[in-house]
Amino acid sequence: MTCPDKPGQLINWFICSLCVPRVRKLWSSRRPRTRRNLLLGTACAIYLGFLVSQVGRASLQHGHAAEKGPHRSRDTAEASFPEIPLDGTLAPPESQGNGSTLQPNVVYITLRSKRSKPANIRGTVKPKRRKKHAVASAAPGQEALVGPSLQAADAVAPGYAQGANLAKMGERPWRLVRGPGVRAGGPDFLQPSSRESNIRIYSESAPSWLSKDDIRRMRLLADSTVAGLRPVSSKSGARLLVLEGGAPGAVLRCGPSPCGLLKQPLDMSEVFAFHLDRILGLNRTLPSVSRKAEFIQDGRPCPIILWDASLSPASNDTHSSVKLTWGTYQQLLKQKCWQNGRVPKPESSCTEIHHHEWSKMALFDFLLQIYNRLDTNCCGFRPRKEDACVQNGLRPKCDNQGSAALSHIIQRKHDPRHLVFIDNKGFFDRSEDNLNFKLLEGIKEFPASAVSVLKSQHLRQKLLQSLFLDKVYWESQGGRQGIEKLIDVIEHRAKILITYINAHGAKVLPMNE
Repeated sequence: MTCPDKPGQLINWFICSLCVPRVRKLWSSRRPRTRRNLLLGTACAIYLGFLVSQVGRASLQHGHAAEKGPHRSRDTAEASFPEIPLDGTLAPPESQGNGSTLQPNVVYITLRSKRSKPANIRGTVKPKRRKKHAVASAAPGQEALVGPSLQAADAVAPGYAQGANLAKMGERPWRLVRGPGVRAGGPDFLQPSSRESNIRIYSESAPSWLSKDDIRRMRLLADSTVAGLRPVSSKSGARLLVLEGGAPGAVLRCGPSPCGLLKQPLDMSEVFAFHLDRILGLNRTLPSVSRKAEFIQDGRPCPIILWDASLSPASNDTHSSVKLTWGTYQQLLKQKCWQNGRVPKPESSCTEIHHHEWSKMALFDFLLQIYNRLDTNCCGFRPRKEDACVQNGLRPKCDNQGSAALSHIIQRKHDPRHLVFIDNKGFFDRSEDNLNFKLLEGIKEFPASAVSVLKSQHLRQKLLQSLFLDKVYWESQGGRQGIEKLIDVIEHRAKILITYINAHGAKVLPMNE
């Protein structure tokens, strides 16, 4: 017989030792069976039955535990207090051999923060598309250069500046990125900053006033890899960029390869002028976009104008293919050269330029207040100290305006009847009382297509829609708020021009010959 080791078992054994002899004496003795004795015997019998049932249940549980053996053995302290790592994470439940898991009495949480997606602020923005670019592996033991960009072109075209020579020119040299992916021994490249096009068209088609060639050339200027850089002999500090996009194997020079004229950041109005020209239906400017060049101007946005090889050669002093003075120009306006298909007389002073071209130029120059074509001496307004006419000392020559030479009068070789508007730097800060009305002197007709756009209520909407295409220009002007201020100036000048036309009785004629 084993000695009980728990307090409950001691109590049970003590009661049993008292009840069993009393019950036996009760039923075997000859004493009278009183009510007290009956109640006491019944209670002892019930308690004995209860003890028998408890002993049977404990024996069954002990037998099941013996069958499972060491599978349920675990340290009591470990089961009560599982270890919690100090790194803020909790381990998953232990796995059993039969595939089940032990679920401890803990709640598993994640302290890792989730990355939230940025809100789509502009509803017209499309998601970026990821493109996979296959690259050829470099030969073993050789070092390759990564990515397209600025290639030194001196080996094939003399006069182009290599990356190492840009510092001598006062510019910032571009950065080379080493790595696998391009044939070894090839030219040096600059890794492109972005693969997304800077000309954004989110609708099914581009605006109607921009042709397919305009869009193609804009994307060429904005996104093409720069293969060479060449300084231009001009005082403006412009650079000529050779772009990749010509025929395979073409020589890296302007002509076989497309080129763009990179100007200073202060000439950003050239981009606005291009879009205004297309909206007015004049179609006389060359495509122009804004672009960030890391190798020049410290990455600031600069305008790039398409270099057109079909332009007629210009003189170095007036940058014009036709030499004209202000007096000669006024005589041409009176003779109405080539109007209505009439061939000028031999004794007339007419040039090959059509009469309507001067009307288009005057309207365009007035809206943007461009003075470097028709008023190079700044005789029609009060110039500032930083204007070219003041810096070059041309202001005192206004006493003899008839001999003042016109500048930037350019034609195409195959189309001498029409002008090409170049160097279209406009001025938006000129007040109403200082507008240059000399630009309109002698003009008696104006193009109907342009005047109808100026009179309509859609000029602002079209300018916003058109300028939004150029992502770099849009952001450089402060977004829509900055663009709206520029459009306010153009709309105000358009009202002044309409008033001028009505006051002087000028004709509005279709000029789409």
